[in-house]
Amino acid sequence: QLQLVESGGGLVQPGGSLRLSCAASGFTLDDYAIGWFRQAPGKEREGVSSISSSGGSTNYADSVKGRFTISRDNAKNTVYLQMNSLKPEDTAVYSCAADSLDVAALMAYEYDYWGQGTQVTVSS
Repeated sequence: QLQLVESGGGLVQPGGSLRLSCAASGFTLDDYAIGWFRQAPGKEREGVSSISSSGGSTNYADSVKGRFTISRDNAKNTVYLQMNSLKPEDTAVYSCAADSLDVAALMAYEYDYWGQGTQVTVSS
């Protein structure tokens, strides 16, 4: 069974940091681009960041550039999203997704497999 599981979410104060992990089971991530998406209550899902299968290409939404960093460790079958200088507007459910065509875009329709998501809340 192909599965993606996110972890690392939680409650953090503005200016703080979190590192999200996206672990795969039932398949290896080596051939997949991975994207991180987020959805806040009452808002549409937003592409946050993506990384190609090799890690050689990354993309970021303008809203997170300079604050978030995506990386992958194919040996551990895991992709990470390091989030620094967090703001209240970063509050959302963050989900990772795998793209078998390795496009590494920030459009949700490109992705085949999705995790359930992890809640990130930025509040004082």
